[in-house]
Parts: sequence; C-alpha cells; structure tokens
Amino acid sequence: MDKRQRVMSCLTLCAVIAIAGACNREAARGTGGGKPRVALVMKTLNNPFFIDMQRGAEQAAKDLNVDLVVQAAERETDVERQMQIVENLIQAHVGALALTPSGSREVVPVVGKANQANIPVVIVDTRLDQKAAADAGVKTASFVGSDNYKGGQIIGGYLVKVSNGKARVAVLEGIPGHETGDSRVRGFRDAIKGAPGVTIVASQPANWERDQGFNVFQNILQAHPDVDTVFACNDIMGLGAIEAIAAANKSGQIRVLGFDAIDDARKAITDGRMAATVAQYPDEMGRAAIEAAVKAMKGEPVPADIGVRIGLITKDNAARESDRK
Repeated sequence: MDKRQRVMSCLTLCAVIAIAGACNREAARGTGGGKPRVALVMKTLNNPFFIDMQRGAEQAAKDLNVDLVVQAAERETDVERQMQIVENLIQAHVGALALTPSGSREVVPVVGKANQANIPVVIVDTRLDQKAAADAGVKTASFVGSDNYKGGQIIGGYLVKVSNGKARVAVLEGIPGHETGDSRVRGFRDAIKGAPGVTIVASQPANWERDQGFNVFQNILQAHPDVDTVFACNDIMGLGAIEAIAAANKSGQIRVLGFDAIDDARKAITDGRMAATVAQYPDEMGRAAIEAAVKAMKGEPVPADIGVRIGLITKDNAARESDRK
C-alpha cells in the first residue's frame, strides 16, 4: 500500500468512527429518523381507560413532532411483563419514558435502571410507592394524574346524599396493595365515616377485571343478599357487577357506583343500570404525560406533580359529558 492509499484508508476509518459515534449519540437521545423517541408503557391495551390515554398521548406526540412507542402487558396484573417491556425500551435507548405502574413497589427497580441510563421517567395515573422509591434512591421527572383519594371521597359523598345516609355496601377493590385502588377505597371510607347508617358489609379484590367483578360480586350477593349498593374501584369491575345483578334477577334493586367514566359506564348510567361514576379524563393524562416527558428529555423544568381534573358523572350529566368528550 503506497502513501496515498494509506492516507485514504485513514480518512475512511475516521469517517466510519465519526458516523458510529454520531449514531450512538442519536441512540442515546432516543432519536430515530431525526425525531426524538418517547415511550408510553401502560398497564394494558385492553381497557377503554388506557385506550383513551393512548389517544391523548398520540395527539401530543403528533403536535410535538416526536415518535411515540406505546406498549403494555395483556393484563393489568402482569407486572413482570411490564417490567420486561420497560427494560427492553431502556436497552433501545428511548429518549424518555411515561409509565403507568402495574405495581407501585414492584416497578421501582426498573425505574432505577432508567435513572442509571439517564432516561427521564414520568409516572402516570398510579404513583410509585414513596418509601420504596426513596429507599432505592429512585427519581422521577413528574407525576401526572388525578387525585384518586378525592375521587373516592366524591363518590362516597354522593352515596351518603342519595341514600339519605342508609346503605349496605359491597366494595370491589383493585389489585391488593395497588396505590390507585387503595386511595379510592380510603377516600370512599373516609367520606362515609360521618354516616353510621352506611355500612360496608364486604370488601374484596376483583383485580380491575370484568369477569372477576362478576364472580366476586356474585359470591358477595350469595353471602349478603341484603346488599343494596356496590362501589367498584373501576368501571370495568362495576360492569361485571351489573351482569351479576342481572343474573340474580335483581336489576334495579342494587345501586352501582364506579370509577373512570368509560363510555360503557356512561351508557349504563344513561340506561339506569349504574348510578354514578367518577370521571378522570385519561386522554388529558396521556397528553400531559407526553408533554412532560418531552420537556424532561430536553432538560427543561417540569412540575413535580401535574394534576388532571376529576368529577362526578350521574344521569344528569352523563350524556352531556359524553358529547363533550
């Protein structure tokens, strides 16, 4: 090889190294095709609540000109699968991550891995366990969500009012130890404390799922046939309870209260099969989460807590609220 060939080879090698370095930097920033890449990891893609959240996130990504990756486990209870998804996204060098934890404590280690990879994390809808996060030294860019405790208070206060302070209640909880459901139940219990005639006769997990809502409430009805109210910590379980009520030939005899205000629940309210639910506006959560994630990715300041409005939906406003959506 003569001197000229050696110089050309050297220049070619330098160019390859420079390109590789640039590609690595782009990967670290989570860019693909020139666009920053942000991931939204939800609890499931099968729940209308999260479908609405995805829609809001997609609109925000479009407005902000970023690539959005949306992934989730098949079931809300599959926290191990959710953690695998997050780890894979970390390995793929996404620029930022918005996460709705399937387990408030369980996902803390994988959020820590995102911290180590310098990937900002926005937590959505369900807060991380504060003690577990603090003990592990885990940091998040922001929390986006509504006040679940306040929502529980709202639906509990509604029950006290419409029942004139007298009701025998069954509660369908979410996943045991799950911050979202625990806060809703706690708010509900606190709201009915001042009404001694409102009694919780049974409180059992149905793990956010419709079939479990049906089975658990069917069993409760057999054990407590005098139940006149069921509070389901999400509408999916509430719709399962409505099916159990129909199967027991008790339609119209048991008041059903839900949470989330998904379209099927709004229709059930309009039809008189459900009394009330609490609206959280997940589309607004999805939008705010991606907006916060993009800011954090750019190193811009993000509020530690971004609240999303919440409100009571009854027959008086179910149709109007649905039209507004």
